[in-house]
Amino acid sequence: MTVKHESRGMYYEDFKTGVGLVTPRRTVTLTDIVNFASITGDFNAPHCDHEFCKEQPYGEPIAHGPLVWSMAGGLGYASGITDGTVVAMLGVDNWRVHLPVKHGDTIHVVQKVTFKRETSKPDMGVVEFDREIRNQRDEVVQSAKATNMYLRRPST
Repeated sequence: MTVKHESRGMYYEDFKTGVGLVTPRRTVTLTDIVNFASITGDFNAPHCDHEFCKEQPYGEPIAHGPLVWSMAGGLGYASGITDGTVVAMLGVDNWRVHLPVKHGDTIHVVQKVTFKRETSKPDMGVVEFDREIRNQRDEVVQSAKATNMYLRRPST
């Protein structure tokens, strides 16, 4: 017996240019930072050396930029936006890190649809977002233009 996954994500047709979407929140832990360092092999001092960090403006280990961006992807899934409907990440442009993210910070994503277009494949479309990752003080910690491919709504 084959069990089919029921998609709860947004299809290409569901996205409206100019409309904002907000994800749930997630608190970044020291374990997240250490695990990311272990997975990637990035043990650079800003992430793992507490003594080094004490001498820096941020004062303690900070999350890797790609870790925060990856968590934003997980928050998209948790929100239901991408569950079962995102096909691929096509690009990240003008990615900027504005503020450090420390363990104990709670992040969420605010993104606005800026552009969408059909593709040569009738079952897929491309959606671009201006994406901001914000902390618990609503400060923008990272921003970028994100482009994803989504499934189109199946015809009935």
